[in-house]
Amino acid sequence: MRPPTLPSLRPLPRDTTSLELMDDPDCDRDRLFATYAQFRAVNALVAGWRRVYLRDVRPVLDRRRASRLLDIGFGGGDIPLALARWAARDGLRLEVTAIDPDERAHEFVETRGLTRRGVDFRAASSGELVAAGERFDIVTSNHLLHHLDSDTLNSLLADSAALAPLALHSDIERGRLALAAFDVATKPLDRGSFVHYDGTLSIRRSYTAPELRDAVPEGWLVRRQFPYRLLLTRDETLTPQR
Repeated sequence: MRPPTLPSLRPLPRDTTSLELMDDPDCDRDRLFATYAQFRAVNALVAGWRRVYLRDVRPVLDRRRASRLLDIGFGGGDIPLALARWAARDGLRLEVTAIDPDERAHEFVETRGLTRRGVDFRAASSGELVAAGERFDIVTSNHLLHHLDSDTLNSLLADSAALAPLALHSDIERGRLALAAFDVATKPLDRGSFVHYDGTLSIRRSYTAPELRDAVPEGWLVRRQFPYRLLLTRDETLTPQR
């Protein structure tokens, strides 16, 4: 007789219908801004962008020629600010533009004085930049993919390919252990922000590696990272610049 499957080891079904609280245009502004502010600590712990910078971004930067990086869906602004800061510390020239179509995100970075820290924050969409003929060397995003339906995901990837030869889209990989750990770690934040509710829902909405591979066009690579991370990449660069 086969032993019963432990609940914690069963696959976690993907939730494609529930919406995160912060995506509601009428959500509480104070809790939204508290959520944006907490992204820096949460992302520093789980998002792994320092590793992505060292392995994927820094090798294509130059000390003499400025490279251009576009971050799509900047939210609280912590990721583009970190990338700009790390490049500056390494003596590498990097011009960072960060876009988000949500005016509330732009209001947050303005009211917190983040627009004066070397990143060009804009209230815009990737499609608008494609239409304007803008070009970059690198496109990035963090925790954006799981917010998108199939059509919007394909539009984002098409825009990314049109905007830059190197694209790095980082997101969560869905899993029960990831959900349980995040649930416990962020429960104390439940009242003051959306981090706990939206974060656990983000995990439920996220892809597994096989699912994401099936969802993206040819030419995109899905790379697993620890802990419970996926990095979706498209690299059309020829040789690293020195």
